[in-house]
Amino acid sequence: MAHTTDTYVLKAEDVVLYFQTRRGIVQAVDHVDFHLGENRAVVIIGESGCGKTSLTRAILRLLPRNVAVYTGRILLDGEDIMALDDETFRTQVRWRKITWVPQAAMNALNPVVRIGDQIAEPLMLHLNMTKAEAIERAQEMFRYVGVPEAFLTRYPFELSGGMRQRAAIAMALVTNPRLIVLDEPTSALDVLTQANIMNVLKKIKWELGVGYILITHDVATSSELADDVAVMYAGQIVEMADAEAFFKEPLHPYARLLMASVPRLYSTENLQFIPGQPPSLLNPPTTCRFKDRCPLAFAKCEQDPPMFRVGDRLVKCWLFEQEGQPVVRSETTVA
Repeated sequence: MAHTTDTYVLKAEDVVLYFQTRRGIVQAVDHVDFHLGENRAVVIIGESGCGKTSLTRAILRLLPRNVAVYTGRILLDGEDIMALDDETFRTQVRWRKITWVPQAAMNALNPVVRIGDQIAEPLMLHLNMTKAEAIERAQEMFRYVGVPEAFLTRYPFELSGGMRQRAAIAMALVTNPRLIVLDEPTSALDVLTQANIMNVLKKIKWELGVGYILITHDVATSSELADDVAVMYAGQIVEMADAEAFFKEPLHPYARLLMASVPRLYSTENLQFIPGQPPSLLNPPTTCRFKDRCPLAFAKCEQDPPMFRVGDRLVKCWLFEQEGQPVVRSETTVA
């Protein structure tokens, strides 16, 4: 549910991440705020290029060399991790408190190093375990995610896609993190394997109390794990809500069209599509960024809307000016 809470794992405030390119500055993440509550999973959805992966890079501080602007505050258990120097962040936060499951596990696993050694490495590096202790912990995590222990001695190319993804999840779990960032964790897998991976993630969430930020295009699959939903469009979050309320009735016009494009098992309604293209993040409009594609646009959309609180939800749209209340940046939460 979108509300203000004093108990949260992660709190992002006014996060900005711009990239310098030959064509100009790309405003990939533009003044984004959200909270993630204890033992919650927030799913961030939106079209390709809307800034979802850039937001995770901002959180994990996995930044390319062409960063032009990187500002704001990201608080993990109340500590501003953006204020830490790079070495402290690397040794005390990344892969110790926040871990990452990438979109394609094969890209994250070294093809010439045995999987067991790769999973043991963060334990030896960040928790000062001996190799024997680290391998024992890796075995424990493999059992937990449903991978035979014998696979620890294998190379990544010897595993199926589903087993590689489970291995990547085990690697993310070994340091007992507070938060796992999942970037399209099931996109390259068949439907049955996707379901199995989602069951593993739900088990981890409930039994180990790990928080998730899940980046995905797969709205149907994400609904299995989500407690909260954040919709991104053109570098901004435009709606935040409790997952049950959102999937029943999204409010923002973009979110409505996004959900109307998803097939539903028992629905007889025709699928819709979103006309046009998202605006360029090289020079985004100063109006509502969805205005030119929105079937409900009206005169006031020439101004960039604030975020409005509508009950327990947050919507960045002028349609809700009358029934909602404008919120200040520090109130913009997902928890």
